[in-house]
Amino acid sequence: MPIRNRFADWQDEITDWRRDIHRHPELLFDTHRTAAFVAERLQSFGCDEVVTGIGRTGVVGVIRGRSTASGRVVGLRADMDALPITEATGAAHASEVPGAMHACGHDGHTAMLLGAARYLAETRNFDGTVVVIFQPAEEGGGGGREMCNDGLMERFGIQEVYGMHNWPGQPAGSFAIRPGPFFASADHFEIVLTGRGGHAAKPHETVDAVVMASHMVVAFQSIVARNVDPVAQLVVSVTSVETSSKAFNVIPQEVTLRGTARSLTPELRDLAERRITEIAEGNAQMFGGRAEVRYHRNYPVMVNHDAETAFAADAARAVAGSCEEAPLIMGGEDFAFMLEERPGAYILVGNGKTAPVHHPEYDFNDAAIPAGCSWWVTLAEQRMPAG
Repeated sequence: MPIRNRFADWQDEITDWRRDIHRHPELLFDTHRTAAFVAERLQSFGCDEVVTGIGRTGVVGVIRGRSTASGRVVGLRADMDALPITEATGAAHASEVPGAMHACGHDGHTAMLLGAARYLAETRNFDGTVVVIFQPAEEGGGGGREMCNDGLMERFGIQEVYGMHNWPGQPAGSFAIRPGPFFASADHFEIVLTGRGGHAAKPHETVDAVVMASHMVVAFQSIVARNVDPVAQLVVSVTSVETSSKAFNVIPQEVTLRGTARSLTPELRDLAERRITEIAEGNAQMFGGRAEVRYHRNYPVMVNHDAETAFAADAARAVAGSCEEAPLIMGGEDFAFMLEERPGAYILVGNGKTAPVHHPEYDFNDAAIPAGCSWWVTLAEQRMPAG
């Protein structure tokens, strides 16, 4: 069951949808235009229900098969939001919104799921119910968590749920997946170091928060190097150092460190939070200052369920002829919240030789559209075969 001919016929139209969304990127939960675009098309396809405002600006479409005797309900999810990046692709369909662009391919994810919804609503060649989920605020806002907190799974009776992400560097239209932990947890920390400021010519009269911060940044690397099994996965990165003074001759009173900790197990997540706090407070005390640590647990580890991963891989092989084993990925993905609520799986579809995601020259590869749409449809029909 290779790529469906229907999607080859519709490719130009689905590409137009994708590029329209690309020209009008929206951030986090402010996906009002995109949500309206999605809802309008779901209604035009003849979905049995179209519900807006789930998780603030999420959209849900319900498509019932020719029969629903099986009672099975499968959720298919795509994300809609963009990133606060200035586009540098030079494409004719480039962002028209200053400082925002679809640098992660969510425009492609949305367009592919819309194409699949159109096909499923037209053919209804399955026994059960498909729930198509269009989520805001994947890029740090926790839109998946908000939709779940709004009762997404219970309200629509979803029993299993699936997601997809494009992957640059992987051949366009190919697939890769792995069971178990797949994407890392993504936590944030902010540490405010307070010393005693003063003149740079009299450092002995100060408690130098810059020196304090410098030792701390280096000491954090010992968490991975000396507290974690070398074959385990943990990343601790300080990504911002900000002082309370910009003058050349002033030792500042305060320095703020910001960063991220990423791991693939709950135990390592606990370890990272504990050691970051201990090192920050201990280093500050050693230099005569103090540290206020704010550690925010954001996205949990995204864990693919074994049986559902096998189903997703089977559908990929039916479409593309093969499905590779994906690597472990230390990026975060808030589909994790949905996989904590229901069994399911997340798959990668190749985007070809493009710039990496979150890069100003990235653009979704429209050549991947037929494969992505076909995977959604094949998965739904295989999970709920018509009698």
